[in-house]
Amino acid sequence: MAPTSTEAQSVAAGLVLQVVELVSRWNVAPEELFFGLGLREESLVDGQARVPFASYLAVLERARELTGEPGLGFLLGLHMRVSAYGHLGFAAMSASTVREAIDLVIHFAPMVSGAIGLRLRVEGGIASLIIEEHADFGSVRDVVVIARLAGLWSMALALTGQDLNGTAEMAIPEPPYHSRFAHLVPPARYEQPTTRIVMRAQALDVPLIMADPAALRLAREQCEQALEVLSSGGRLVRTVRRLLWKPDRGFHSLAEVAEAVHMSPRTLKRKLALQGSSLSALLQEERRDRALLLLRSSELSIDDVADRLGYWSVQNFTRAFQHWTGKTPAAYRRSCAGLSAH
Repeated sequence: MAPTSTEAQSVAAGLVLQVVELVSRWNVAPEELFFGLGLREESLVDGQARVPFASYLAVLERARELTGEPGLGFLLGLHMRVSAYGHLGFAAMSASTVREAIDLVIHFAPMVSGAIGLRLRVEGGIASLIIEEHADFGSVRDVVVIARLAGLWSMALALTGQDLNGTAEMAIPEPPYHSRFAHLVPPARYEQPTTRIVMRAQALDVPLIMADPAALRLAREQCEQALEVLSSGGRLVRTVRRLLWKPDRGFHSLAEVAEAVHMSPRTLKRKLALQGSSLSALLQEERRDRALLLLRSSELSIDDVADRLGYWSVQNFTRAFQHWTGKTPAAYRRSCAGLSAH
């Protein structure tokens, strides 16, 4: 899904300032980092400032080149601070539980960047926080993906005061520098069907050490205002995705989702298309997410998983699953056997 709104074409300036701070350890000055990119450090300090997405990728590439550090993503993630995200960071740290903080980050993710989204899925006692890639990250894809995963882990540690014992799965090849950082981050598996953090669902109920209901209300109001200015279109995609799943079996139809959002099916299809999406694309993503969780976390047979996901036959489910992952459902389940759910 390729976003076309302002939220997808830019990133919060705080992400770039994090790079500036990190590369200063190699005595790389902002002027050197930004040379030829039309960026100035003083213009990024404004809490509402945004940077073109292409410029952000160029900054990451330049930072890796100037520092000579291929594992820049790990370092960015491990040194990520919640406060760097402004009102959203303040809201997240004021939440009562991990689940509430995640819900806030998912809802207000476009304030950081529409190029990366998040969604949370829970099945069979296992929670899966999925990283959505909405753009082409080019040569720095490993930096972006690893920084986001490592950053979520390090911020969760800071906000709860405890290790939530998650496992990282990434849809990228294992980089040659992984072994240098493996002892600093959760266990990781590469070349997976999707990028996500997997943990026990009970971790979502862990309280945050800085929970503050009054501060949360204030920060949430600020986030709502900022998101309204930035973009309203992306909300429709997130709402439709949330409405698709039937907890008992299968998914809601186009007509049912359209009725829930008070639109005609034709209008809903048109508005999703304007956001670079479609109901069928969202449905396939949801089916894949649920299939990965059900095969790993439940005692359901493969036939029952297929039925739960609304497939008429296990053969149709198997073909779809192979298209998503390159493996049969049985092979994927075997590959997860013995893994701790954490």
